[in-house]
Amino acid sequence: MTEITVAALQLAFTPDIDANIARVSSLVREAAAQGAQVILPPELFEGEYFCRVEDEGLFAQAKPVGQHPAVLAMQALAKELGVTIPTSFFEADGPHHYNSLAMIGPDGNVMGVYRKSHIPDGPGYEEKFYFRPGNTGFKVWPGPAEAGGATLGVGVCWDQWYPEAARAMMLMGAQILFYPTAIGSEPHDTSLDTARLWRRAMVGHAVSNVVPIVAANRIGTEHDQTFYGTSFITDERGDILAELGREEEGVIVATLDLDRIKRHRAAFGFFRDRRPDLYGRLVQDV
Repeated sequence: MTEITVAALQLAFTPDIDANIARVSSLVREAAAQGAQVILPPELFEGEYFCRVEDEGLFAQAKPVGQHPAVLAMQALAKELGVTIPTSFFEADGPHHYNSLAMIGPDGNVMGVYRKSHIPDGPGYEEKFYFRPGNTGFKVWPGPAEAGGATLGVGVCWDQWYPEAARAMMLMGAQILFYPTAIGSEPHDTSLDTARLWRRAMVGHAVSNVVPIVAANRIGTEHDQTFYGTSFITDERGDILAELGREEEGVIVATLDLDRIKRHRAAFGFFRDRRPDLYGRLVQDV
């Protein structure tokens, strides 16, 4: 039996990047102490979710991957603890800006960068003002060697709503999908609560791809937005293994049996019975 232990972090953030990094670091240590080998913080944990407004002054917060304080801190921590940390950050690349994720391995090195593919645009989530659509394509990376090198796929927030993204990563060999997130209330419509929809979308990916899902969200109220937490880990059948509530800060951890997951995926036959010859419409404009 080949096992891997994964974790998701959930917490509130302030405008103080150093305090945020320190709090995330503390929870990473807590997760590692519980045996976690891959530890997922929420999206853009460097500060408050700044995309609620369009403010050109906020572009100054973006940094290249090799200079961003959140990335550098997680690199040092990953090396110290021997864990893998998918790290979301606001990336500057010359004149371009991206909502990016650095996959940091247990040696502290950045294995690569994924740039968020799907960029939302709406009241309270004005991401198109700040971020170019990602140009990396979907990415997967090898996980910890002691877990048999399980292949890890990562989408960022809005990516998690797209079944095409999950399936693409699966076809690239992903064995676990990770989704760091910043999602909560809709400032333009206080009656709209998408928490259950958010979870159902990802549970659907788990079921239709026979793959575990790890989702990490933030909590707390930032200005006129309340982030609804509810971070969770599912198994390959979409059953919840661990979860947090709307206001809980902390760590969830689960151990996954990769050999069992592989057997279940083969037995369901979803990948055996695919018909790519019929799917051309999926890559055409509406």
